[in-house]
Amino acid sequence: MSIEIPTSIEIPTFVTHYYRDDKSPFLNLSDLSDVELNDVVAGLGADASNGASKRVFGRRYMELRRMTEAKLRSLFEDAGGQPQRGAPHYFVLGESKWFRNLHPATKSVVVPLTALPTSVTSFTYPDSFAAMGLGHHFGLPQEPRIYHEHVFRLEALRAVVEEHGLPTDDVESDYEGYQRRSFEKYVEVQLWSDEPIREHLHEFGSIDPVNTSHFGE
Repeated sequence: MSIEIPTSIEIPTFVTHYYRDDKSPFLNLSDLSDVELNDVVAGLGADASNGASKRVFGRRYMELRRMTEAKLRSLFEDAGGQPQRGAPHYFVLGESKWFRNLHPATKSVVVPLTALPTSVTSFTYPDSFAAMGLGHHFGLPQEPRIYHEHVFRLEALRAVVEEHGLPTDDVESDYEGYQRRSFEKYVEVQLWSDEPIREHLHEFGSIDPVNTSHFGE
């Protein structure tokens, strides 16, 4: 079953996955072995140092990410979701100027909401790292909000947006230290299956599992 967004609600009817133009889309750090991961994260850190990326990958980044994804999956299952992957593919609802400007050259894959089965699709308000509220264990600031620590089914999108509105899609003049500031920039959508994007996986030949598109990745 897929969800249909009523036209009377002024919310985006599509999701966007951003990725660097020198990478393939839908590549995921969580799919890597520990041996592969060390080299890849080191390379991503070097990219940030030489200006090829504004993304931050700290020493304990993957520890926080794994905790966040475990909580995401558990809460999604509690809500009746049926994840088919250990970690999801990540999107933003609509578009994100913040994401688009993370790298000098960024590409995107756009998928209509109607193409995402509700049994394998969830969303958080905002980004899942902020929403799951685990950053304080790693010395990161946390500003609790009423919609944090919730993983929503796609059917709830209309009600959540009507209650809370949409986050402000702004571009930071200085990305330096963004991970230590309040992060309420977009609604994040998680897809827990390969099937709805299978054509993109085949088209791009996504075999080099490095995803640099998502704040939480």
